[in-house]
Amino acid sequence: MSDRRIRKEKFVEKLIAAIGEYKNVLIVGVDNVGSNQMQKVRLALRGKAIVLMGKNTLIRKIMRDLIEGEKKLTKLEALLPIVVGNMGFVFTNASLPEVRSIILNNKVPAAAKSGTFAPADVFIPPGPTGLDPGQTNFFQALNIGTKIVKGAIEIVNEVHLIKKGEKVTMSHVAMLDKMNVRPFFYGFKVTDVYEDGVVYSADILDMDQNTLLQKFLGGVRRLAAISLAIGYPTAASVSHSINFGYKKILALALQTDISFEQADKFKEYLKNPGAHAAAAAPAAGKAAPAAAKVAKKKTTSEESVGGGFNMFD
Repeated sequence: MSDRRIRKEKFVEKLIAAIGEYKNVLIVGVDNVGSNQMQKVRLALRGKAIVLMGKNTLIRKIMRDLIEGEKKLTKLEALLPIVVGNMGFVFTNASLPEVRSIILNNKVPAAAKSGTFAPADVFIPPGPTGLDPGQTNFFQALNIGTKIVKGAIEIVNEVHLIKKGEKVTMSHVAMLDKMNVRPFFYGFKVTDVYEDGVVYSADILDMDQNTLLQKFLGGVRRLAAISLAIGYPTAASVSHSINFGYKKILALALQTDISFEQADKFKEYLKNPGAHAAAAAPAAGKAAPAAAKVAKKKTTSEESVGGGFNMFD
């Protein structure tokens, strides 16, 4: 058996074992990631996760065989569309945000390359560049304001040289090389998460519990609004329907002789609003002396601190 065949069979065994052992998978992009950096990520994840990289055609074949096999692992169908491009898997049973944080923290600085798209904004700070005055034409070509200070070029204002997602040009590369700036950091990029047969964007891991709760409540409110608009009762809208129904019954009771406990309270108020106002007055009267007492105490405290004198007495 050839070495290539042996390596292929070992990879098949590793992937099948990982799918059976681990519940969660982080899908990572590995563009511009070197072997040395990949080894550092593997070491950092030791004991918490494993990294598997392989040919996409082989990975898809293994998954299809598992889906169509005896155990019928149909959950893996969600992963098949993602197995595209320069990607890999990080299998783990640990906390997904923790593993993702370890992966993203392992980055290395890299110089800009012409023809690539900038992964982040690049700013050139104001100040001395260390370049001689003979190179001012280069800065002028890029519309960068400069001045000569002590025989060297100095940038006047901060320059937004490259915008995120913009294509890096030869002029950008030459500028950054002259200033010895390595603006980008390359590493694993976590794109998606596979969890128990469901694939979702890795950005969801940035959400805390309060954010998720607010989004859930927002969805409940929208569902309740739709249910009320179309007249279809749901668990989200039933409380609103009961409330609206109660208001209608109460309005009907106030206009007729229909009587029930909640309606009687409103009828009493409408018959004798003065009595209710008189009952509410003592409560307000009790609150007023208490507030005055607090204000008096505060004034006394301020006078004692000042001592009743000023700097001109």
